Amino acid sequence: MNISVIKYSGEDTGRKVTLSKEVFGIEPNDHAIYLDVKQFLANQRQGTHKSKERAEIAGSTKKIKKQKGTGTARAGSIKSPVFRGGGRVFGPQPRNYSFKLNKKLKELARKSALTYKAKDKSISVVEDFSFETPKTKEYVKMLTALSLDNKKTLLVLPENNKSVALSGRNVQNTKVVKADMLTTYDVLNADNLILSEGSIEKIDNLLKK
Repeated sequence: MNISVIKYSGEDTGRKVTLSKEVFGIEPNDHAIYLDVKQFLANQRQGTHKSKERAEIAGSTKKIKKQKGTGTARAGSIKSPVFRGGGRVFGPQPRNYSFKLNKKLKELARKSALTYKAKDKSISVVEDFSFETPKTKEYVKMLTALSLDNKKTLLVLPENNKSVALSGRNVQNTKVVKADMLTTYDVLNADNLILSEGSIEKIDNLLKK
């Protein structure tokens, strides 16, 4: 698949790049995508939720009423779950939600997500660029020149670029990542993928195996 390379100012460079079939043109595997996104979201959970059970409640252990003759059910502790302020039955406890996925399955999921973007023609390739200083206005100007200012975008860079990353940090509905930090969730969560020209080779080296 050939895509025209454009400058971040929106001008056409007259060059084209080829997106490899091994990464951007495979048969997508929806279940691999599902598992990878599920793992990503599970890893975001802190798992610090906690409620107190009856053994952890501070309260008197005095028997609150006599055993028989009250006409109601017997009760031995104010900390019982049936009373207001008592402990909770089977409440949430701290836990780790993360789970393991094989490396090859995660690679398949990323290639499948990239393939879907290529099929939808939602990939733009931009000539490698940088800003002299971090400026949000410059980043917004770039999105406007690419006609992507009203869409959710993901910009993929080959290496760390502090000025570009800081410029896009405060822009709503946009994210800047390095090629080796690209995730299936980020790809699918964006309406359009903006690939810096140098990042294509990085992505190929990571996924073309």
